[in-house]
Order: sequence, then structure tokens, then C-alpha cells
Amino acid sequence: MTRYARYESPLGPMFATAEERGITHIEFVGAKYAPAARADWVEDPDAPDLAACGTQLAEYFAGKRTEFDLPLAPQGSEFQQRVWREIARVPYGKTISYGELAARAGVPGQARAAGAATGRNPVSLVIPCHRIVGSDGSLTGYAGGLERKRELLELEGVLQRSLV
Repeated sequence: MTRYARYESPLGPMFATAEERGITHIEFVGAKYAPAARADWVEDPDAPDLAACGTQLAEYFAGKRTEFDLPLAPQGSEFQQRVWREIARVPYGKTISYGELAARAGVPGQARAAGAATGRNPVSLVIPCHRIVGSDGSLTGYAGGLERKRELLELEGVLQRSLV
């Protein structure tokens, strides 16, 4: 059975799903590949994994959490899983390029393939794909939108907050 919860964040509403084995999605509502609730899913924000997710997201956005401790169960190909494991190793406040990610995932020279797998990451923030940047440090590709990517990196101190 799939359970889901909705959360409010400073960057817009978020949506998470969980199954018996763990959390399968954490996405910004409206993100490129975000799922929509299905009729056979149960809204249950008090389910233990989803409640913990909500608490940890709130702590992250408040600047009180730099690592997540949630049971994850994202679904993807073996290659995607390998890329996501490497993304999960990028620490808070740091970035790496898509090329470096490809090398770490065992496919040097395959930045585009690593980028495609990154874009399909279903567990946003916890597997911190916003920390993957272009080879020149530019902000490229983020299913939740480049403005959100910028704001997440500002939150983590990677980028200076712009005075607009």
C-alpha cells in the first residue's frame, strides 16, 4: 500500500510517498517527474516514515539539519541507483559536477547519462541532486526548477543570497 503526505516548505508545497520498505518519493509539487496522488493511495501524514520525513524536512529548511535519516526505497534502474548512491555521498554545503558524478558512478565521460539519472531522482533533498552542477559551476538541470536549486544551495551556504 502506498501512503502519502503533503508538506509546506519555504520553496513551495512538497509531496512524499512511502511503502512498507520505505520512502519512495519526496518531490516539490509540480516538479517535472513528481507523481500525483492516485485513488488507491492513502493520505496518512502520521505514518511513521512520513511523519519523520515531515519533521526532518522542516528541520532542514530551518537550517537545523544537514543530513537526513530516513528509510529510502526509490525505484530505478541499476545505473540510476548507482548514480543516486553517489549523489547521496555529496555532503551538505558542497557541490560536484555531472562529470565528477559520472566518474564516481563508474562511467567516466558520461556526464549526460549521469545527468539524466540525476533528473529522475525521486527522493529530492534527501538524495541531494541540487548539489550537482555544471563543469563550470553553473546551475543546470533541476526537476524542481533552477530557482529552487539556487535557493537550496543558498540555504546550504554554497551560493551567496542575491540582494534583489
